[in-house]
Amino acid sequence: MATNYLAKRFGQAILTLVATVTLSFVLYHAMPGSPTESLKNVILSQQAGTGGSTVNLERLNRLVALYTNVQPDQPLYIQFYQYFSSIIFEQDLGTSIYENKPVTALIFERVPWSMFISVYAMVVGYSLSIVIGAVMAFKEKSRFDSVSSVVLIGLNSVPYYIVGILLIYFFAIQMSWFPYGGRVSSSVTAGFNVPFMRSIVMHAALPILSMSMLGLGGALTMRGNSVRVLGEDYLRVAKLRGLRGSRIATQYVGRNAILPMYTQFMIGIAGVFSSAVIVEQIFSYPGVGLLMYNAIQTQDYPLLMGSLIIFTTVTVVAIFIADLTYGFVDPRISAGADNE
Repeated sequence: MATNYLAKRFGQAILTLVATVTLSFVLYHAMPGSPTESLKNVILSQQAGTGGSTVNLERLNRLVALYTNVQPDQPLYIQFYQYFSSIIFEQDLGTSIYENKPVTALIFERVPWSMFISVYAMVVGYSLSIVIGAVMAFKEKSRFDSVSSVVLIGLNSVPYYIVGILLIYFFAIQMSWFPYGGRVSSSVTAGFNVPFMRSIVMHAALPILSMSMLGLGGALTMRGNSVRVLGEDYLRVAKLRGLRGSRIATQYVGRNAILPMYTQFMIGIAGVFSSAVIVEQIFSYPGVGLLMYNAIQTQDYPLLMGSLIIFTTVTVVAIFIADLTYGFVDPRISAGADNE
């Protein structure tokens, strides 16, 4: 892989991350009732609740700095420098206002659960879309092709959270096949044992199925790519050479049809992680998405900002890794960035 290509992609990833943090920080502080003002009000209300009537402004600013890692009496660019420095050099995202715990600890406790359902949703969604799209192309204009097209267009028209609500109603409430909330049953013992693993899978099944709907839209793209490849001249030559059908399907049709899908897959990474905010709230699945949703509801700005940074970091890293592996899928990328 060309060094310039790697350096360019790495630079773009860092720039994206810094730009997102900067923009989010400025927007949060530009909103009515900025993080520091909101925190001051919370502290003052707590003092009023305990009977305290004297307001010490210096002590109030120290408490705000303790939670947010910024000095509230400083200009905005200095506050941003203080906040960004604490992230880079101390890995400190501040303290949650309502949980009263370090934001970093709260987020890293839940990241594995969000990664679990997000990664499996992507794998399930895109694997199904590739298989269904390829079969539709090989059976073009058949009844299977027509019915599948109608079903996929219908699924693409329905938001994933509606699918989630329908899954809860039918499979959790009516049939009682799956639990409709939580990430593990309280009746099983935590550890490396079958009941605990089974409980994790059963609780994650419906959120994964709901989020995988995002990837099924790729089936129509896969069908279109496959139909286009099937009409290429080199494919007729391969058939005339007497190559096996399985080899033509995998090495000639599949590989060339999947290339545009890989780009869509990279873009879809951000969509899947962002969808976790709504899906985890619907299924009461205690991941980072639900943590972020609760932070929005309670205006817990340190936690909200920290969750956004973690979501952005995970998405940027995932896209960066996918970007690097693109060269293995399409050797033309490895030839150099100028020929992309």
